[in-house]
Amino acid sequence: MSLLLTIAVPVFVWPKSPNPPDSIKSIAELEAYIKKLIDFGTPQGISLAVVRNNQTIYSKGFGWADHPRKIPATPDAVYHWYSITKIVTAIAVFQLHEKGVLQLDDPVVRYLPFFKVRYPSDSSKIITVRNLLNHSSGLPDAKLDLVKWVHYEGEPCVNQTAFVKKILPKYSRLMFEPGAYSQYTNIGYMVLGAIIEKITGQTYEDYVRQNILAPLGMTHTDFIYTKAMEPFEAAGSNPVFNFNTILIPFVRGKIVRESSQNHIWFNRFYNNQTPPSGLIGSLADASRLAIAYLNNGELDGKRILSKESVFMMTHDGYKKAKNQKTQDTFRQGFAWQTWSGPERLVILHDGGGPGFFTKIQLIPDENLGFIIFTNDVSNRDKINKIVNLAASLKW
Repeated sequence: MSLLLTIAVPVFVWPKSPNPPDSIKSIAELEAYIKKLIDFGTPQGISLAVVRNNQTIYSKGFGWADHPRKIPATPDAVYHWYSITKIVTAIAVFQLHEKGVLQLDDPVVRYLPFFKVRYPSDSSKIITVRNLLNHSSGLPDAKLDLVKWVHYEGEPCVNQTAFVKKILPKYSRLMFEPGAYSQYTNIGYMVLGAIIEKITGQTYEDYVRQNILAPLGMTHTDFIYTKAMEPFEAAGSNPVFNFNTILIPFVRGKIVRESSQNHIWFNRFYNNQTPPSGLIGSLADASRLAIAYLNNGELDGKRILSKESVFMMTHDGYKKAKNQKTQDTFRQGFAWQTWSGPERLVILHDGGGPGFFTKIQLIPDENLGFIIFTNDVSNRDKINKIVNLAASLKW
């Protein structure tokens, strides 16, 4: 208890990071605020890109990907993507749908006989692939267990099907009737990874490498740190005096590498649950993924999705959250989320966990997208504001 008080009490007196402006008129004004945030030190590094009309029109890094090792936060810096990985997993599912080997309304148990869950009633609808994609299955989330499901360099990778089969009984009681509404759960995307493995006969990771990363030329993105990625490796960090610091002892193994610049810097680690959160890669590669998506699934003559699949992922499958009365606020779709109102459709996904926060936000009707990666999760509200400020400019 005394250790937690030592950490927690200074949080209330620790200086607050600079607030973002209410509005901006130029990219120079946005950069001026980002530099203020970096000078404050939280986050240590930011990489930001803007894509439009099939090309990257802005790409810049600020601060440090790894301050102790003097690695700058450039557009080539490599960060944990966390839940942005779900977009890639959904793309993989839609690829299988296009091939006719999977239907969105197929029961999950058709592919995974071990998928046994406890339904709310005897008349409950059976969970389908669609329910997993838009988080309407009723499966609970893993919450704090997620930070325990990591491994370190030199430890073996985790077989995704075996892993989800092992942990599923703990999360098998459904919270609501399948399809009733949407409630975010990483467990559902772990199950999707097992379905991909069952249908393809490959590991989830190899399928994604061969069918998404390689065709798009994403050479600095993988589920492990490759030799090509190492010179650009961002280290996860967290302010010493911050509520998130209290969670560090719950992370499995030795995650803390050192303390510097009033920050804790993390050792290299991997997520065990790769389908919801396992990708590690650069802002430049994420920009290629965004461009391909905005270009109806094609980049440099290589197609990863049909135009029809992109349309479905963008416009279909949306579910409201529980007790939500209007469709013009938050909705959860096939991986993508939207806060669309009457003016413009915006689809997005965040990724956050120990040491990193990421975001991809697209405006499909304008062929416009924004991607931001940081190596600190503690200031996510202001990172979200940076993206919204950037989206307010004319590009």
